[in-house]
Amino acid sequence: MTTLTRGPEALRLPAPAPAARRRGRWLTIVLFLLPALVLFLLLVVAPMLVALYSSVFRWNGFGGLPSNFIGLDNFTRLFGSEIFAQDMAHLLALVALSIFVQLPFSLAIAMLLNQRMRGRALYRVLFFAPYVLSEVITGVLFSLILSPESGMANQLLSVVGFESEWLADPATVMPSLFLVMTWKYFGFHMMIYLAGRQNIPNELIEAAQIDGATGWKTFRYVTLPLLGPTIRISIFLSVIYTIQLFDLVWILTGGGPSHSSETMAVTMMDWGFKRTQVGYASAISVVMFALSLVFALVYQRFVMRRDLEGATTSIGGR
Repeated sequence: MTTLTRGPEALRLPAPAPAARRRGRWLTIVLFLLPALVLFLLLVVAPMLVALYSSVFRWNGFGGLPSNFIGLDNFTRLFGSEIFAQDMAHLLALVALSIFVQLPFSLAIAMLLNQRMRGRALYRVLFFAPYVLSEVITGVLFSLILSPESGMANQLLSVVGFESEWLADPATVMPSLFLVMTWKYFGFHMMIYLAGRQNIPNELIEAAQIDGATGWKTFRYVTLPLLGPTIRISIFLSVIYTIQLFDLVWILTGGGPSHSSETMAVTMMDWGFKRTQVGYASAISVVMFALSLVFALVYQRFVMRRDLEGATTSIGGR
């Protein structure tokens, strides 16, 4: 019962029924979620459905929805394409380099900046700053730095008698692209690892040191296992980004020279907007989405299962 007091009198009103309270709660939830749900449907789900629909048609992108149905011909053509095979090879190479070079480098910098040292806050800001820049600004900046004729990289390296074509040579374009990617994103992963390290109680580190563990053994058997969930999240984000890599490649090389730095997103842009074969480009986008979805589901099912279930990683990784 609800009591309403007015002067010396007290008026008792019946409390709302549980069913009415539940309906009111659900109505509030729906009203808060509705704007976000509408935007999600319009900006995410609808384009995905349009891409899936147009991928089975021959369509140039004009004149309304496509009507020249060709079935799975676009996918057959895509899987038989040499350029698509190169795109997949580039994807695997960048994923391997990210996991085995970029992320360990980010982890090492994070462990270094977790130590007490003069100016470590400034170093953290400086290393994280490249991530704040947009991909377009980063691409334009490094296209000037790596220019074969007047770029700062060749001017500095000419002192020791070394020069390179960098982005214009098929042999060096992928290492150069990965160098730019590392400069752009290592600070982001560094901050993730740094946050994960600071969540580890210092008592565990001190206990290992009291037991006689060296710095390397403390890191190997205490810090690294407890950083497991953070590392798994970092790998997940890195792979998903690499599958969708577009901005840096488009600005730096456009996929050249001779498709030697092309990614699936660049191929999709080329066929969809330059050659007006939107049906074929839509098939590429569907394959990109399928790769991202399959990787996300498999990775969460077999790698991040304990993390998603709320389990904690103990010392020794058990």
